Order: sequence, then structure tokens, then C-alpha cells
Amino acid sequence: MADLKIRRALLSVTDKSGLAEFARGLAAQGVEIISTGGTARHLREADIAVKDISEVTGFPEIMDGRVKTLHPVIHGGLLAVRQNPDHVKQAAEAGIEFIDLVAVNLYAFEETVARAGVTDAAAMESVDIGGPTMIRAAAKNHRSVAVVVDPADYRLLLDEMAEGDGALGDKTRRSLAAKAFGLTASYDRAIGAYFARGAREGQLPQRLDVESKKGTILRYGENPHLRAAFYPLPGDHGPSVASAEILNGKALSYNNILDIDAAFELVKEFDEPAAVVIKHTNPCGAATSDSIVESFADALAGDPISAFGGILAFNRPVDAALAEVVAVPSCFFEAVIAPGIDAEAVKVFRKKVKWGKKVRLLSTSPIATGGHGEADLVLRSVKGGLLAQDRDLGYEGEELRVVTETVPDDSTIAALRFAWKVAKHVKSNAILLARETNRGGCVVGVGAGQMSRIDSTVIAGRKAGDRADRSVLASDAFFPFRDCVDQAATLGVRAIIQPGGSIRDAESIEACNEHGIAMIFTGRRHFRH
Repeated sequence: MADLKIRRALLSVTDKSGLAEFARGLAAQGVEIISTGGTARHLREADIAVKDISEVTGFPEIMDGRVKTLHPVIHGGLLAVRQNPDHVKQAAEAGIEFIDLVAVNLYAFEETVARAGVTDAAAMESVDIGGPTMIRAAAKNHRSVAVVVDPADYRLLLDEMAEGDGALGDKTRRSLAAKAFGLTASYDRAIGAYFARGAREGQLPQRLDVESKKGTILRYGENPHLRAAFYPLPGDHGPSVASAEILNGKALSYNNILDIDAAFELVKEFDEPAAVVIKHTNPCGAATSDSIVESFADALAGDPISAFGGILAFNRPVDAALAEVVAVPSCFFEAVIAPGIDAEAVKVFRKKVKWGKKVRLLSTSPIATGGHGEADLVLRSVKGGLLAQDRDLGYEGEELRVVTETVPDDSTIAALRFAWKVAKHVKSNAILLARETNRGGCVVGVGAGQMSRIDSTVIAGRKAGDRADRSVLASDAFFPFRDCVDQAATLGVRAIIQPGGSIRDAESIEACNEHGIAMIFTGRRHFRH
């Protein structure tokens, strides 16, 4: 099929970037331009000749612009197959002129529904009807009609038209159509996702549509020989590694993103000033205090050897004073993430230590009280499929139940609560030792990811050393045997928090009573695989 010359174009866009230059280029090649409301005004202000859509249809735009392009004159001009004699005849009899190019982009639905407090009425007014209809019509008939949905393609089209005496090749038309169908599919998916919000009523969705545009090209994957990229999910997910602004440092790797996410999701558990150090997605230090500087010092002391080269997260902004404490030669962090890192703090990192120019500094929006915000689904992939589950948020429904003769005092309960929050973010089998300070709570030993819970207990004790004495212990799941309690007793642990639920709970309780250890059951486990 011979290439077709562009003689008549319909322009109707929300994003007007580059529009005037594109229209001017079309006009210079003799293309007649028709347009709608705001787009037509924009072109006239740029001194570009344009014909209103109502002049073409003979019908005014009505219902606040809801009905303007939905007319046989428009869609006949888009859908008529130029090589079909019957189509050409019917178009002539109806007085329909062909439209050879459509440039359309859609109402900003996703941006609208991402705004805080958006109403359903506002969301519905951002659902575009005419735009997707024209795009799909033009894309269906792309061998006769070129469809442009991305301003980045304007220059390419003008150049090809100039070289081809106003015509566009089939390869270009097909590529544009693919992008157009991709846009309408993504648009409808976003609208469907909005309607599904809050409509699950405790049920997982019957259909899981996941769509994301390639975002950041990463330095490499889990290992340097693997390619990797980050694909952010659409929608507002609050402060996170996905929405953070990178203020300093090298490009992120696949492992960096996993570790930064683990660090920030843990530090968001706390309302009081908190600091977390993560290594290989597990916390090697975490602390709370009245002061973010003191929280950092206590978190670093949790396991200073493992902390070297780790990820540091704060739930308070980083200013120059905090940066002065963090940026010391004895410490080295791959990345620092916080809800705000000011310009003076960035200067401190860059000037004070050799690693300061390399460290990734990620600044997010403020963290709301309650930390994690709105519940959503967590997705993980396996070969050939996706796993989906609710995000493990908060501790509602957990009733702390003392099951031993020894009853913990208020200070011990506060330490247990702290340990329980951190243990939720340790890979199973998870055992965590913590202590209360005169400022808050701090981690002193972690056993993570072992094949047996007793191994995790031994490792946590070895990490803690003398600090295990009078510490509290959190276990993310029940004890299958009493051996963990007996090992905890040798370490000097004074209280334990765990979900309970083992067929041998009575043996663990008996062991606690023998050793004078208090134990609390929560009734809910927090495995992390």
C-alpha cells in the first residue's frame, strides 16, 4: 500500500507541551488543522489558523464539553478505509471529509485521583470519553490515519513528513498505533483501579492488572552481569523509595532499592524519633529516642561491624547537625533515606568524608502518623506468576496476653513492644534481642533467616554479647520446642514476646516459669520470607 499524505489533522490535547511548534510545522506543510475548545484557543494565541470542531460538525460543544467530538462527521472521517470504495462513497454522500492525523492526549485522571481528599465527582469529571474514542478509532484505522498521543513524537512526524512529501510510512503508523492502544489500556486500567479502591470488602481482587512504565535504569541487578530496571507502580503510595528524590550519589542498583525499602518501611513503624540500619534487607541496628541524633547513635551501636556499608533510614528530616554526626570516617553507608534532607546536610556529606560524594541521599515527603498509610497489596513474582497479599500493617487485633507466673512491668512491656515492631521486619526464622534505654529502645542482637529458630537464638545472643543480659526477646513465630527459652535464659533474657500457637506452648511456658522469665503471647505471627 502506498503511503498516505497528511492533509487534514485534528488536534485535541490536555498536555500542550510542544503543541504550537507541532501545529506550525503541520501548517507549513499545507495541513488543515481542526481543534476543540482549549486547544483551539492555545493555537490561536500562537497565531496558527485553526477551525473549530463545531464548525466541522455543525453542532456546538455541549454539556460542559462532554459532547464535542462524538459525532459521525468526526468518526466517519477517522474510520473510513480509504482503499474501500464503499467507504469512500458513503463518506461523500454524508458530506464527511477524511481526517488523516489525530493528536490527542487524555484528561489527567491519575494526577487528579492522586490528590489528597479528591471526591468521586472530581474523579469522574477527569474520565475522558471523547479522547479515548478518537484514539482507538484512529489506531484501528492507522493505515489511513496517523494517531499521535505522545508530544515526544511530534518532531519525528514532522521530519518524516518533510522527507516524504507530507506522507508517513506504514512502520511509523503501526508504531504510533501501538503506543496509542497502550495509552488507552493504561488509562482504563487506572480508572478501574480507582473504582476498585475500598470496594474489595476484605476480598482479594478477582482480576489483578499490573501495569508500569520503565522508570530508572539500574546499575545492575542482584549481580553485576544482570540487567535491571525499576518499574514504579502508578498511584500515590505515600513516602517510599519509589517516590523519593535522589539528591546525591551514584545510581541505584537492584539490591540498593531492596535494602532502602526495607530500611524505610521499618523506620516508619515508629512515631517517636527513630533510626534504622539495614544490611541485606535485615536490621542490624534500630533505636528510638527523644532525639534523632541519639537514636542514630543507639542504632549504630546495635552491630557497628555489620552496619558498615549498610543502609541508614530516619523517620525525621536530616539537617546539617545530624549529617555531621553521621558523616564520619569510621562509618560508611551506601544510602541514607529520610523524610527530608536539607541542602546544608547534603553539603556536609559531600565535604566531610571521602564516601560523601558516593552515598545515595534519598529525600521523601513527610511521614504521616501511623507510618505506612493506606493498606494495599504486596506483590512478589515467581516464575510464571504473581503472589499477592495484604500489606502487614499495624498490630490491630493483637492482644498482649501474659502467660507466665512472672508479670512484666511497664518498662519491660515498652521494650517488648519495641522489639516486636522490629522483629516483624527480620527475615524468618527471626529472633531479636532489645533493651530499653533511658531514651527509648534499641536492638542489641539479631538472628535472621536461619533454618531453625534455635540457631537464630544462638546468633542473636552472640551478636549481643554481654548486652543480652536483662534484654528482652522477640520471636516472629512460635517456639516449636522449649530449647529457645532455655537458650534465652543462659543469655540473661528477662522477658519474651511471641505469637504462641505451638502444640508445645505449655513446655515453653513451663521453661519460662522455671527460669523466672516473663512471656507474652500476641496471637499473631509476622513471618517475613
